Amino acid sequence: MRNKHKLKFKVITMAVIASLVLVLAACESSNQEEAVSTGGTEHSEGTDHSGMNHSGSGEVPEGLKKAAHPTYAVGSNAIMEADHMPGMKGAEATIVGAYDTTVYMISYKPTHGGPEVKNHKWVIHEELQNPGETPLPTGTKVVVEADHMEGMQGATTVIDSAEQTTVYMVDYSSTTDGKEVTNHKWVTESELTPVP
Repeated sequence: MRNKHKLKFKVITMAVIASLVLVLAACESSNQEEAVSTGGTEHSEGTDHSGMNHSGSGEVPEGLKKAAHPTYAVGSNAIMEADHMPGMKGAEATIVGAYDTTVYMISYKPTHGGPEVKNHKWVIHEELQNPGETPLPTGTKVVVEADHMEGMQGATTVIDSAEQTTVYMVDYSSTTDGKEVTNHKWVTESELTPVP
């Protein structure tokens, strides 16, 4: 009888341990899904970008003007100081395009649901729906046409900040996993430094 009780106790103990493992795994999975749905990595300034489409088509919005005399010419290289997503900061970028425009940091509620994305960097004036005169004041609500992140296109956004600058489209290799990223939009001039 004693052996039967010991066996029963072991079975119950193993069942409890297995249940705890499943619950913890489910919690971790839920946390990962939430990170993906909210854009993932939360940077110190509140920017949330790892759900971003790292690579792009290379197409630019109609009316976007090429920079006449960019600090970093198309075809040249620069080091990225931006940390919009893992693997970006410190990567050597090749400049694919350089454009003079107004760039905005925005906050918005994704069209597919989920938590608000705050302080997203960057969308440009030409990626907004009927934006009117540039720059838009902080607090302005406007629909964004860019699809840099899932749930961004068609979302009503709030302008957090605006800056007139040169923005760059870049190619680079991620410093974390070596993945090639092409036609990434956007990096501002202040987020680039010369190659040593």
